[in-house]
Parts: sequence; structure tokens; C-alpha cells
Amino acid sequence: MSVDTRAPKAPKTVKKTDAPASAPEAPQASFPARLLTFVASMISGFWAMLLSAVDKISAFVSDWLFNGKKALYGLAVTRILFGVTALGLLASNFGTRLYTFGSGSAWNGELAQPVSDFPKIWIFSAFHAAMGNDLAYTALYLLLAVLAVLFVLGWRFRIVLPVFFCLWVGFIEANDMVGDQGDNMFRIALLLLFFADPAARWSLDARRRAKSGDWFAAGSQPALLGTVFHNLALVALTAQVCFVYASGALFKAGGAPWEQGYAVYNPLHTMRFGTWPVLSELVTTWGPMVVAFSWGSILLQVAFPLALLTRPTRLIALVGILSFHIGIAVLMGLPWFSLTMIAIDSIFIRDRTWERLSTGVRRRWNAAKTAPPPPASSLA
Repeated sequence: MSVDTRAPKAPKTVKKTDAPASAPEAPQASFPARLLTFVASMISGFWAMLLSAVDKISAFVSDWLFNGKKALYGLAVTRILFGVTALGLLASNFGTRLYTFGSGSAWNGELAQPVSDFPKIWIFSAFHAAMGNDLAYTALYLLLAVLAVLFVLGWRFRIVLPVFFCLWVGFIEANDMVGDQGDNMFRIALLLLFFADPAARWSLDARRRAKSGDWFAAGSQPALLGTVFHNLALVALTAQVCFVYASGALFKAGGAPWEQGYAVYNPLHTMRFGTWPVLSELVTTWGPMVVAFSWGSILLQVAFPLALLTRPTRLIALVGILSFHIGIAVLMGLPWFSLTMIAIDSIFIRDRTWERLSTGVRRRWNAAKTAPPPPASSLA
């Protein structure tokens, strides 16, 4: 019998690992302290957000004001349509110029004591001083027409504009009874054009600049100052148009005819504004259409400033306001008022749109020059 002489095995021992000690809990802040911390954090975040927004707006405004002249094509269209408006008004009144504005209008007292203050200011007094002399008045009338042609062509615009402005204001204010609100907008816009560059595109001045260059080098202080004045004039013109549309809409909304929806009916059935009786009858025969036109004009005008902020709404607003002015021109016999407002509204169409339109017209014109003539059989 054998005896096991090996030493007995030691019993296995299991190492005990201490459980990780839990971190001591942070002491809870009291409710007032917690509330103050929260409010301070919110104020700090809001202040940082506000500063960031101010920086972005400031950068945008600075870039918009100093980085190139805006709406050059739009202002060129404004210049051209203003000149066409002046020519149209002068041509349509040429036969009755002496009766409406000259010596024949002495019966209304304007010759002895003008109602407007403008003829009393010497730089605007040329037409009033010539009212009693038919020959001198006609000579001034024709001179103003020549200046309007030069205005359209954009020839020596910086010289033509002040002379045209002084003569035009004196002419249009010679008889206060035949004016309208379009005359006021025309005068205000002309004044703002002194600070802009409406002859930078589509003008004889632009063609001359392309050959000889600008007066001041790009980036120079005078050029930068001209850019700022141009863009600020554009802002002022935009603000003026928005004020006119919005205030006009609010004024309409306060009247019973507009509130009840029949305001369009009344002027179209008067001898002064119902220039096309057949069209007036057609437009006002159906009551709901009269209401739609009356209320629609208010909504369009009051929404116009905000509609300019985005491209889709701007397109809708411009189409609507163009239709609005065409309706006034045709149905109410106020073409020169409507053309004045359309001319100013042209600044809201982007330059790239005018450039595409110009390129398309030029391409079709060049294609028409080389296209074969139509066969004689198609003309018979």
C-alpha cells in the first residue's frame, strides 16, 4: 500500500476586487442660482446671435453699396421711357399748347398768379415768363422736345439732365389744372437721377465710354463715391415707389367705394376718364369683376413692397402692376401717368434679364438681315 507523500494543495483563493467607488455627486444649485445661470446663458446666446446677424447684414449692405453699380439696365429703361413720356406729352399737346399752357390759359389766373410755387423760383420760371409771348413759348416748347430726344439717346446726359429738369418742371407746373400725380413722380425721379448713372447702358454716352474709357479709374475714390451715390439713389427711388403704392392702397381701403367694391365703376362712366365707353361698359357689366378689380388693386399695391423680397413673388407683383398700369392707360386715358410708373418699375427687373432680352432681340435682328425674303406668292 503506497502512501502519497506529495504536499497537499493549497486551497484556491479568489481575489476580491473592490467595486469602483462612485464619484461624489455635484452639489445641486439652488433654484434661484439655476434660474440666473439659465437666463444669463439665454441672454448671452441671443446677444451672440444678434451680433452675428448684424455682422451679416452689415457685410451685405457694404458689399451691395460699394461693389458695383446696380440696376444699370433698369435705370437705362427708366431714362428711355421718361424721355418717351415727355415726347409723347409734348407731341399730343402741341396743337393746343397755347390754349392749355400758353397765353390762351390766362383765363384761369395762372399767368397773373401761378398756383404752384415752382414758377416763382427763377430756375423754373422760363415757361411762365414766356406765357404771354406765343413765339417765345413755342420756341421753348420745341427746345424742350429736343432735350427730350437727347434724354432718350443718352447724349451728354450730365449736361442735358439739369437743363431738361428745370425746363420740364417749369412747363408741367405752368397750369396746375391739367396735371396729375404722375407729374409729381416724374419730378421726384428726375431729381434722384442726378445722383445715379442712367446713361451707363443703351446710350450714346455708353458708346463713347466704351471707346475712351470712364473719367475715373476703377477703384479710385471718385469712382467709389459715384457707385455709392448711384446705389443710394436706387434705394431712394425704390422707397418712393413703395411709399406711393402702399399709402395709395391704405388710402383707398378707408373709402366706402373701395370697401364696398364698386370704386372702379364710377370713374369709367364719367366723360373725363371713360375714354372708351364700349370698353368701360364691357369691364363694368359683371359685378363680381368690378369687385375683383377694386379689391385686387388694393391688395396688389399694399403687398408690392414685400413682394419684391423674393423672385417668385416679385414676378407676380411686376406682372400685376404692369397690367394695372396698362388698364389705367387704356381705360382711363392716362397713358403718360402709366408710362411714368412703368418706367420707374423697370428698376425691379434684374440686369441679367434685360441683358438676355437685349441679346435675343439683337440676334433676331441680325438673323432677319441675312434671312431670304419671303416669296412673292406669300405676300399676295
